[in-house]
Amino acid sequence: MVTTSLNEEPVRVMVTGLGAVTALGSTAQSLWQGVKQGRVAIKPVQSMPMESYQTRLGGEVKELVFPPLTHWHSRGFREPTIDFALKAVEEAIANSGIGFQQVPPERWGVVIGTCMAGFPSARQWYSGKVFQESPAPELLLFFPPQALAEAIGGTFKLQGPLLSISTACAAGANAIGYAAELIRNGHADVVLAGGSDAFSDVLFAGFNSLESLSPEPASPYSQHRQGLSLGEGSGILVLVREDIARRLGSPLLGQILAYGLSADGYHPTAPHPEGVGAAQAIRSAIARAGVSSTQVRYINGHGTGTAKNDPAETKAVRLALGDAADSVALSSTKSMIGHLLGAAGAVEGIVTLKALQEQIAPPTANFQGKAPECNLDYVPNSARPLSMDVAISNNFAFGGHNACVVFARSDANVASPPTIEPEEVVITGISTLTAAGNSLDAAWNAFVTNQVCTQVENGVQVGRVHLDPSGFLTPRDRRRMDRLGVLSVVATQLVLQDAGIEVTPENQNRIGVMFGTGLGPIESLEKFFHPLLEEGIKGANPAVFPNTVYNAAAGLVSIHTGIVGPSSTVTAGHAAGASALCYGYDLVASGQADTMVCIATDTLTDHVILGYKELELLSSNSLVSSAGNGFALAEGSVALVLERLSSAKARQARIYGQMQGYGIASDSKGVGRFNLRGVGLEQAMKVAMSRSHIEPADVMAIWANAAGYRPADIAEATAVRHLFNKVKLDVITPKRVLGESIGVGGMLNAALALKAWQQPGYYPTPTGTVLVNSCSLGGTHFSIALNSCSTTKQDK
Repeated sequence: MVTTSLNEEPVRVMVTGLGAVTALGSTAQSLWQGVKQGRVAIKPVQSMPMESYQTRLGGEVKELVFPPLTHWHSRGFREPTIDFALKAVEEAIANSGIGFQQVPPERWGVVIGTCMAGFPSARQWYSGKVFQESPAPELLLFFPPQALAEAIGGTFKLQGPLLSISTACAAGANAIGYAAELIRNGHADVVLAGGSDAFSDVLFAGFNSLESLSPEPASPYSQHRQGLSLGEGSGILVLVREDIARRLGSPLLGQILAYGLSADGYHPTAPHPEGVGAAQAIRSAIARAGVSSTQVRYINGHGTGTAKNDPAETKAVRLALGDAADSVALSSTKSMIGHLLGAAGAVEGIVTLKALQEQIAPPTANFQGKAPECNLDYVPNSARPLSMDVAISNNFAFGGHNACVVFARSDANVASPPTIEPEEVVITGISTLTAAGNSLDAAWNAFVTNQVCTQVENGVQVGRVHLDPSGFLTPRDRRRMDRLGVLSVVATQLVLQDAGIEVTPENQNRIGVMFGTGLGPIESLEKFFHPLLEEGIKGANPAVFPNTVYNAAAGLVSIHTGIVGPSSTVTAGHAAGASALCYGYDLVASGQADTMVCIATDTLTDHVILGYKELELLSSNSLVSSAGNGFALAEGSVALVLERLSSAKARQARIYGQMQGYGIASDSKGVGRFNLRGVGLEQAMKVAMSRSHIEPADVMAIWANAAGYRPADIAEATAVRHLFNKVKLDVITPKRVLGESIGVGGMLNAALALKAWQQPGYYPTPTGTVLVNSCSLGGTHFSIALNSCSTTKQDK
């Protein structure tokens, strides 16, 4: 069983540094001073044409942002989302009282939230191809959300977990909560947490097509509100273990007590009208923090200013706090800087911490009289003194994903959160949709027989999923779904069936969804953006826009299955599936869920294939050799059910195996680069074994990441040879047969590793541990320890 701090004295997580880039200025102090004064920075946007939209306003970053420490970037173009984040990181670190030399690099982590990630870079490349120019292929390396985390890690030489979250408008808050848990669970001592997003024409055209933009600065909760105002920027918090922060003499700006996640399972864009899902996230956060509803004195609200969001949030607060809602102050920072999407929860978390520090409730600006359906205290137009020890920040997103973070003063007299006895986490369901077929047996048989599952497209090998979804989704269901959503929903329905789980009103809050994707909604992004290039604003399709966020597929899973427990979307590039398993494992082990459905899905388009081809990553061979001459690109969807052992036993579930633990480490070389000596992956395997209480001699096989990408393959081979030089073990390489299915590969390897225990004689012994390795293209490495069901303590 993995040792965690869950049943020991809880680890307190302090905030020691803050950094922000917003329309109010390029520092956290300028953000707070502006918000405290109620200064509205939603002004005419200067960086892009605005004539065609419902509004010409936005919370635009006016100052030029060039971080003194820079990162490798594409020639001729700097990704603004990354520059915003690096500038915020530099400020946060400078004010944190912690030098990078004072904590070992492998004990530093990054968790960054974003909605659109590096879309500006992808836009440069895609528009160049459409207009028959010659854009630089490396622009594509800066598109995935993981590039943001790896740019930060590479710039500051951080070698711990580098992770990205993309739950649209809830991503920044989700990132802060997850970062705090990484510290509590012993995976890091210091984590840079927050979010970053930049303006693009897709964002304005999308919200314009939904008729959500306000022609005037947003006036949340007001009677005559007209919609939201978009914003851009970044917010970063330095999270530190309390004992380390005190030893280093760092300023203690506040603490992160807990966080809560949930899903609405209601609609792709609209919140549940009664605020049920949002209330669940708030209740979960407060309960895990060990505080009462009466202790919550201030809420930094989601407060977008739209017709449906503000009343739903009001109802959610009343559902969660009960009578205490009447005495809470709630305000919207978005009324002053706009909606920063994936960065919103980060900058709003900073405002919440400053409010606690200075004992001030900041205002909701532009307030024009309380709307009848909004009946709380919204601190209209002027800040006021407020004595408080505890405050929360809410963020709710497209896809129905909700996040709530509980903050407290650093010296607040609050009870310790309740301790939870850690428990084994077992796998009770598997489903696979691959180019080999739509079952685990099909994938296994293709792997062991070296079956060719790919075909040549434009001179390279490509593997496609062939699925008739009519048995799972009606034509009406599929009408507004892309392939990412269809494959994810079908994989989930199959895995629930395989696990023997029926989702009911009684258990739906205790089952969660963890979605991993490397490229995300690439089909929908292309489908939405291409008409914009050719037709302008009239080409914007409101039916497509909701699918352009990375978490849309996870939201559809909740809608079609009724699962409304903790839900998130992780985007660690080619290691996204492994990242989903690791995060899902933590949520189950810590008691936030009894069961997590972990899904990994990626799909292909012609432009995706072209991009990989231009980056010289693809192979023309049907079976990839060990020479590292490129990989066969594939699509797929895989789902695994992770469950608390007690839950599995209670329903007499079949158990495929146990997830003992995991390790995450990074090369810190930056976007698209590996350490060829395998330092990061070796560290990840060491951590996985240490947390699983095993030695190298206990490992009987490694299910390798190797797929044909030479730098990654060399790094992995070097790491395995160095760590297991005295151990005889099998190194198994399914990707060389089934193809590199981007973010799906790590989870598919885990499924095959579990299937192998059902094949007599495949492993040298029927018991023992295997490691499943997975790596992003930027050197973030995951290693997951799995054990056979015969060694799981089912009769404990």
